[in-house]
Amino acid sequence: MPIDAHLKAAEHHDNAAKAHRTAAEHHGKGDTAMGMEHSKSALDHSAKAHEASKHAHEKSCEQSARENTAA
Repeated sequence: MPIDAHLKAAEHHDNAAKAHRTAAEHHGKGDTAMGMEHSKSALDHSAKAHEASKHAHEKSCEQSARENTAA
């Protein structure tokens, strides 16, 4: 179901945003090592979010095509 795919993408986006905020906090406090660690985590989550978003879009297009041919 496309909604499940969209929810998974949203979860990855939320995780990326949280990691970005945490990285910024650590960098702001001068804790470069932890900031870099959270930046890496943010990058990983962002990549997963991108892939999940593409997958969700594909699922939505497939469902839309099925609905248009059934009508």
